[in-house]
Amino acid sequence: MAGAVDSPRAGAAVMNRIFLVLAAAALTGGGALAQLALPGAQGAAPASADAPSKPRHRAHRGGGGSFTLAADPAALDGKTLRLNGRNGELRLAKGADGKLKIVKFSLLGEVVSNPLQRCKIDIVADNPLDATPQGEPDGLPRFAATIPACPLTFDVVADGVVAPSQANACAFAAADCQASPSGLWGPEPAALEADPKAVARARAAADRSIQDSLRTLERRDKDAAASLTREQSDFAAERDDVCHDYANEPKLGFCASRLQQSRAALLAKRIAEAGPAPRTSGKKRKK
Repeated sequence: MAGAVDSPRAGAAVMNRIFLVLAAAALTGGGALAQLALPGAQGAAPASADAPSKPRHRAHRGGGGSFTLAADPAALDGKTLRLNGRNGELRLAKGADGKLKIVKFSLLGEVVSNPLQRCKIDIVADNPLDATPQGEPDGLPRFAATIPACPLTFDVVADGVVAPSQANACAFAAADCQASPSGLWGPEPAALEADPKAVARARAAADRSIQDSLRTLERRDKDAAASLTREQSDFAAERDDVCHDYANEPKLGFCASRLQQSRAALLAKRIAEAGPAPRTSGKKRKK
């Protein structure tokens, strides 16, 4: 019968021709085949040219929310921090005993008898003070220093510290001066302008973590959506108020990025402390 393979040798010849045709097709279509991805396979992503090096990190992970932040107190050793990036001076250092010390602390305030005049108080100048660890009540390392006229508490963030708001300013009667340490203590704008993308990356990471944590909290408690929305709104208002006076904030956004980090760490800690989400039964009830 025409076209039939009637011998082993003829069959081998046919198979060779088929093999050559398939090989030619593979060679001519090599560009398309090179991009073929098998299901479940994932290639390594190319490294970004401006990807930051990995610093020491502190991480909080929970059932669905996670956040990583370079909040290492040791990284602040010897750095000069200024309130709003412009006023006062706060310098931290590691003491001989391995504990964190406040070696310099000054505030710029106003004269009590004449609020139109400015005054400066050197609170810590000669003898360093201990910064006592207070754990991580809100997700970040917290420290406190006992200063009779002006107790200081602060949370460590990347490249700075956040001092909580105070009801009353610190008053120094002998100097006729009052001032407040509340706000973000961080670097001056000149130190940030060398790598402005780093600030944007930190803000983006914190934003993603906040959204992930909020979704996780809402999944765990459907009735919490309204309260979480109000909480976020209150936080945003407070953040904008605190960061309003930070130096060059409209351009660099450093203060907002650090407060977003603080918020992300708080939410991640809340999820972690709540433990794993309860598992829902996969069984369907019979009708």
